[in-house]
Amino acid sequence: MKILILGAAGQIGKMLTKDLLDQTDNELILFARKASQRLQVNSGRVTIVDGDFTNTGLLEETMKNADAIYLNDMNSKDGVAAIAKAMKVTGTKRIILASILGIYDEVPGEFGKWNERMVGTRGIQNHKDSVTLFEIPEFDYTILRLTWLYNEEGNRNYQLTQKGQPFEGAQVSRQAVSQLVVDILKDESDKYLKTSLGVSEPDTNWDKPSFY
Repeated sequence: MKILILGAAGQIGKMLTKDLLDQTDNELILFARKASQRLQVNSGRVTIVDGDFTNTGLLEETMKNADAIYLNDMNSKDGVAAIAKAMKVTGTKRIILASILGIYDEVPGEFGKWNERMVGTRGIQNHKDSVTLFEIPEFDYTILRLTWLYNEEGNRNYQLTQKGQPFEGAQVSRQAVSQLVVDILKDESDKYLKTSLGVSEPDTNWDKPSFY
């Protein structure tokens, strides 16, 4: 299988590249701005593409060669819209998206109030609008609604909640998110298809993350 990582120069993108090379035999396409300068990957299974999400021609050409996509960054509304359009043009169906918690007003209690103050209603709405572009029957999507992120080597613990369930957990490590994406890509069933998953670390049902 050939995996296209969009936003591959981000922290999770870099971790995911290493984890996929270590744990699978997949081929990888790493797509990012100035990717050849920012990424140092020595593997014959990796192709590096310098590009911007709004470079639609390059995006479509790159996407034609991919069996599945991981989108690491949904902050650019124009960029995200261009990706959704390119998927329709190329007929690409499988995508895993990293979004944020709160887009369904699913975060209860004091943590929910804290999260909304920190992200802001506009930030939450922007992600909600972006997710809506992919949460459609034409795509085999898996939406990851990530709680607050931090780094901790060796900590790959994650828990999942489904859409319609209250969100649980105030933090999760980037290492755990990377492992989750690997686990989803390795899974040969359809249990992750057309799902929206809340992603957090077990036993972190706090009013805010430990690092705030």
